[in-house]
Amino acid sequence: MRSLISVLSAVVVLAAAGAVPAAAAVPPAARQVLPANDGWAAATSGTTGGAAADDAHVFVVRTRAELVAALAGGTDPTPRIVLIAGTIRAGTDDAGTALTCDDYADPAYDLNSYLAAYDPAVWGTATRPSGPLEEARVRSARNQAARIQLRVGANTTVLGLPNARLVGANLLIQNVDNVIVRNLRLEDAADCFPLWDPTDGAAGNWNSAYDLVTLTGATHVWVDHNTLSDGNNADAAQPRYFGHPYQVHDGALDIIRASDHVTVSWNVFQEHDKTMLIGSTNTVGADVGKLRVTIHHNTFANVGQRVPRVRFGQVDVYNNYYYLTDEDDYSYSWGVGVYSAIHAENNFLLRSADIALDEFVYDWGGTAMTEIGTLTRVGTGPIRPVNLLAEYNATHEPDLGTDAGWTPALRAGPPTPADRVPAVVTSWAGAGRI
Repeated sequence: MRSLISVLSAVVVLAAAGAVPAAAAVPPAARQVLPANDGWAAATSGTTGGAAADDAHVFVVRTRAELVAALAGGTDPTPRIVLIAGTIRAGTDDAGTALTCDDYADPAYDLNSYLAAYDPAVWGTATRPSGPLEEARVRSARNQAARIQLRVGANTTVLGLPNARLVGANLLIQNVDNVIVRNLRLEDAADCFPLWDPTDGAAGNWNSAYDLVTLTGATHVWVDHNTLSDGNNADAAQPRYFGHPYQVHDGALDIIRASDHVTVSWNVFQEHDKTMLIGSTNTVGADVGKLRVTIHHNTFANVGQRVPRVRFGQVDVYNNYYYLTDEDDYSYSWGVGVYSAIHAENNFLLRSADIALDEFVYDWGGTAMTEIGTLTRVGTGPIRPVNLLAEYNATHEPDLGTDAGWTPALRAGPPTPADRVPAVVTSWAGAGRI
């Protein structure tokens, strides 16, 4: 039997010849469905993506234009498999020429003018920017969104072939069911036109618009064996305006607006700040009873916050490897938000000694979470058991409760022993491991 790599290589050869691969040449991973009981995405109807695609709906794509055509605007529910070959950059025109932020900018927009107009010393801190310059920024942002937001439709599998990279794109999975995204390197969905919001926090913040992957109103989604990062465009390298980093990245993978039945498995999230937001509002409404997500066997390497931050959802966080050695850019990991129910089990935390154990949990208005079997170590020091929630409660008031009120039932097998998590996850998580 040929290995998966050899099958994938055959598909790349066909792609180079301009051919849509015959069914026999499609890599087995492209038709793989989510295993039974593998997290919340296995609930009810399960998640099959484009496994049922006929030959006419299997595509190998090498350019943004080909990718857009294969995705069909995210509006055609016909099962399809989209195989990404090589590096595709979303910020290009239809001829494949790279676009810059200047190409998206509205004629009335200029960053220096924006900074002068909305400097807190001039504009104040009570209201968000408004007026002609802000309107020009919004028009500029729409121009960029039209190029880099790529909508994925129902019954679709997007699979990376060997060394596939999708750079500068926001994969938008919106109001559709049954999607699989696997084996991709997703990098640097940078916003050219961040919004200054003086009302965000005590002293204001810059906010950007694009995640690497966004689930909004999406159901039955499996995100597996991907590597997500800011690429070579780290937020730490951005300038500071109004005393704050000009942050050009939003989430790595955000799951919002009543999305439901999602499994996030065997991915690597690295060198990113706002990593995973589950639920985007504190308002009681459509999110109630939704936002059920399983997060297992992922590496979170030097990510700043939201790993995950949860509102409303029952979220199973187990067998993840938290690698936190950059204390300068670290905020917290488990964000316990309103009506959230996080169940954390057999996770492993490798940390710098400068990251205190009580920093790992943050109370965003929640009441309780469950934590079982966490292990930690500092550098190459001894491994020891720890309860990160207890560490938080020891130094904060009021305490968070210790029972989230539910026990996960959807798991493909028993949890990996926590002491084996670093080796197992490091060996198998991320793009290029299936």
